[in-house]
Amino acid sequence: MVVQCQHHKHLAYEYAKKGARLVLAARRRQSLEQVADMANWLGAPDVIPVHADVSKVEDCQRLIEEVINNFGRLDHLVINAAVTPLYMFEDLIEVTNAAPAMDINFWGAVYTTHFAIPHLKETKGKIIAITSSAGYLNAARISLYCASKAAMISFFETLRVELGTQIGITIVTPGLVESELTKGKFLTTEGKLEVNQVMRDVEMSVTPILPVEKCARSIVKSACRGDNYLTEPAWFKTLFYYRIFFPELVEWFQRWFLIPGQGRPPTEAPSKHLAYEYAKKGARLVLAARRRKSLEQVADMANSLGSPHVIPVPADVSKVKDCQRLIEEATSNFGRCKKSCND
Repeated sequence: MVVQCQHHKHLAYEYAKKGARLVLAARRRQSLEQVADMANWLGAPDVIPVHADVSKVEDCQRLIEEVINNFGRLDHLVINAAVTPLYMFEDLIEVTNAAPAMDINFWGAVYTTHFAIPHLKETKGKIIAITSSAGYLNAARISLYCASKAAMISFFETLRVELGTQIGITIVTPGLVESELTKGKFLTTEGKLEVNQVMRDVEMSVTPILPVEKCARSIVKSACRGDNYLTEPAWFKTLFYYRIFFPELVEWFQRWFLIPGQGRPPTEAPSKHLAYEYAKKGARLVLAARRRKSLEQVADMANSLGSPHVIPVPADVSKVKDCQRLIEEATSNFGRCKKSCND
């Protein structure tokens, strides 16, 4: 099988646990070899790392040739290479800087699939296309990412019609899952990959992020069952129904939630300022975050906006002891905890 492990190395690990023979593809040679070593240790009898850029058609062809030359067959093709441009489209000065979104996310999938189809037909194999919920939902600042994922979904749905039962196709539409994206790595208007934690918080600070290991397990199980679709976490499917039946409401919410008023910076969007809204109502607050400096800045602003008492608590909510300490801070200082806002 082939796994493009740029973001989802845990998919390779899950297949390795099942004893699959793997061909792994990625651009970063060092991390690719590390993933290959781990997959081998977890149970894959053969792991071949292939340094490749899926935006180049010749690399995609070479990737599939490596599979056939070494194993003589191809059973599963997992497509998950992606980059995420993050900016308002009108801020893009040189439009060609946006090309990687389609070159990697869409054309990389098309190229690899093209060369894999003859071999997958022979084995009645499967394609696992890791797209995104963004292919159905329209989020501000990731218009090109949304477009590339929508194109992927449409391509593989149409391909499923054309191929019938010859090849199984599972289309995966994850919500927010642990990845370089949720850690703040985006494609800038200059076409460079950079980490921007501030914009990461603006875009996704209030949405729960699914552990990547859980998502990977669900994907492999779904692929082996032969499902047509998988959405993880499952509650994200509710948003798809809202998009179908209440499109105007969804678009209004996106504008309100992610886009501040005219002339204001993106950090002034409501997604960043729940504490400020409570402060304006005179609420006493206990604020928790991992970054101490930004936490103290938010606390100072909340205090100036009308909160009579603000307690900043540096905490990592993925740790149970930190969560316990957070609630203890609230009850020991205020004697009660009236509302808990988890974002």
